[in-house]
Amino acid sequence: MFGPFRASFVAQGGLLWKNPFRMSATRKANVRKRLRQVDDVIATVQASGVQCKALDNAAALPKEAEMLPRDKYTVFSRNGLHHRKSFHKVPKFTKKTQRTSPPGF
Repeated sequence: MFGPFRASFVAQGGLLWKNPFRMSATRKANVRKRLRQVDDVIATVQASGVQCKALDNAAALPKEAEMLPRDKYTVFSRNGLHHRKSFHKVPKFTKKTQRTSPPGF
């Protein structure tokens, strides 16, 4: 009706979650910092003498300094333009390890 709880028009609706198109410089810096922190943890665990398959797989990943900017800030996407998608568009991108792409991409 006409009260404070009336239905909104579709034309006046908008995105509920505002997600910027590009990553800001601050967000990129946080990604680089997070990658360096993960590298430090992997090196520390290796130095302690622990052996396991997961640690061997993590040690085989490229370090932050060895990665190209394209691999730091984008990930492979089958449906994306040129098969790449901005890293911050991936759900839970701070928790996932996606440092490598398929060969040729």
